[in-house]
Amino acid sequence: MRPFLFLGTRAEDDVAQQEYDAVLAGCGLHPDELVRVRLEAGPLGEVDLADYSGVILGGGPFNMSDAQDAKSAVQRRAEAELHALAERVVAADVPFLGACYGIGVLGTLAGGVVDRTYGEPIGALPVRLTEEGRADPLFGALPHEFAAYLGHKEAVSRLPDGAVLLASTDTCPVHAFRIGRNVYATQFHPELDAVAICDRIDVYSAHGYYAPRERESLKAAAREAMVTEPVRLLGRFVELYARA
Repeated sequence: MRPFLFLGTRAEDDVAQQEYDAVLAGCGLHPDELVRVRLEAGPLGEVDLADYSGVILGGGPFNMSDAQDAKSAVQRRAEAELHALAERVVAADVPFLGACYGIGVLGTLAGGVVDRTYGEPIGALPVRLTEEGRADPLFGALPHEFAAYLGHKEAVSRLPDGAVLLASTDTCPVHAFRIGRNVYATQFHPELDAVAICDRIDVYSAHGYYAPRERESLKAAAREAMVTEPVRLLGRFVELYARA
C-alpha cells in the first residue's frame, strides 16, 4: 500500500505525538504507512502526491483569521505551504482529510470565507449530517447525529465555490464540507478522546480558547461526554482511499 501523509503543526512534542498516535490508531495503520511531517519544525519541501494514498492534516494553534502582523514567521510559512498544497490537491482531486485546521486551509479557497463569526468553546456538541452528508461515501459511515469534541476560534462563514456542506451544529453552520469527490474538511476533531482533549485543555490554556477559571469544569464536562463515532471517519478514509 502507498502510505498516507500526515501533516502536523503542533509545537508541543507530547501533544504532537499524541495527535499522531491517535490518527494512526484511528486509521488502523502502522507507522510506516502514515508518514509524518511537522510543519512547525521545518519546511514541507517537495511533495509528490502520487507517492501517497492520501493526505491527512491535523489541527493546531494556527488560525487563518489571525491578524497578519500577529502571525509568526513559522505560521506564515506553514500557511503558504498548505495553501499551495491545497490548490494542488483540489485540482487533482487527491484524497484529503483536514481536521479543524483543514477548515481554515480549504475554507479560504475559491471564494470561501473563514472568520470569527461561528467560533465554539472547547467541549462536545451534537453534530448533524446534512442530506448530502448522509449520502456521502465517507461521512455516510457515521450516524445522522453524533457527539464530537471541538473547540475553535474561527470557522467557515461562506463555503468555497462548489463545496458541498456535509455537517453542522446549532452554533456553527459549517462543520464539514467536501470539494470535488475526495477532498474533505471537518471542524470537529475525529481523533480526540476524553484523555486527549483534557490534555489539550491544559496545554493550550494560554491560547485564548477559554477563561482560566473554566479549565476544570471544561475537563469535567469532556470526561462526561459520550464521544464514540467521529473516529470512524479515519478508518473509513483509509478504507476508501488506500492504494496499492
